[in-house]
Amino acid sequence: MPCLIALIIFGIMGIFSASHRALAKEAFDCIFRRITFRACNSTFKDKIKGKILSKIINRSTFLARMVNKHYEILSWIFFILMVGSTFWVLRGGYNFYVYGSCNGLNESGFCAFDPSGSNNKVTEVNAGEGETCGVTQKTEKNVTLKNIDLSGFPTKNVGSKDNVVFIGCYDCDYSRKAYPNILKLVENKKANFTFAHYPAKGNVTDNLADITYCVNKEAPDKFWDLNKYLFANDKNYILDPANSDKILENFNLDVKAINKCAKSPETKEAVSKQVEELNKTNIYGTPTIFINDKSFVGPKPYRVYRSAINKFIFF
Repeated sequence: MPCLIALIIFGIMGIFSASHRALAKEAFDCIFRRITFRACNSTFKDKIKGKILSKIINRSTFLARMVNKHYEILSWIFFILMVGSTFWVLRGGYNFYVYGSCNGLNESGFCAFDPSGSNNKVTEVNAGEGETCGVTQKTEKNVTLKNIDLSGFPTKNVGSKDNVVFIGCYDCDYSRKAYPNILKLVENKKANFTFAHYPAKGNVTDNLADITYCVNKEAPDKFWDLNKYLFANDKNYILDPANSDKILENFNLDVKAINKCAKSPETKEAVSKQVEELNKTNIYGTPTIFINDKSFVGPKPYRVYRSAINKFIFF
């Protein structure tokens, strides 16, 4: 077993050092002998053992004696630990690539590849203005689209075999981070796309919610360009009601008609019912994204969304 450990260690170190390449070659020869039921080269085995003991004996004679006595057992222990740690590193790397977290989809435990946990941060729903926007998500097991009526929300590419639902907030930095990746996914995969605005920070976005509802109702062909603009530009500017008319003018919309629609009781009631419908999903933070009914909470890297469409996620 020391031969196998030595092969891995010296094989890596041999990339940078010629002397270690020679040791790696000896280690490989030792492994080959063992798997063909022959004794390992005693010279190499003693060489490795001697190197280890020479380091230990300078610090503790007793410890060197114990290592010498139980050398084979200790070698197996270190081998098992190495295999275990290698498995967890590879598992963490796979999870990070596929899910955006070392610990699995929407899991917020520490991840060496994402130490800040940015891929799992959300704006907590119903957070008051001035409260912390980024909070690490906890669980998504109860988040669902089952029995949710999405017919009143803006939708495009109807009829595609893949479905993407984006629940986000114009005032949420994490929604703004995720939205471009979702647009890219929808464009590349021609997926059916539904957008649902959720006022995660109370009534801060009420004005935009009413306006975008009316734009989708009065001029649905211009809604998606407007929505992209709202997520891409300075949120302090787009959230200021004083700038609403100018924004609508930029898209050649009938400002008077849109404002009349936005102020109507019917619109207020319709938008309120949409929020009630979204609450049935048990959403606890934005963005929450569903790809073919699988939920993704927080702004994942694009590769995670792409893998979901490509059926690369198995559990």
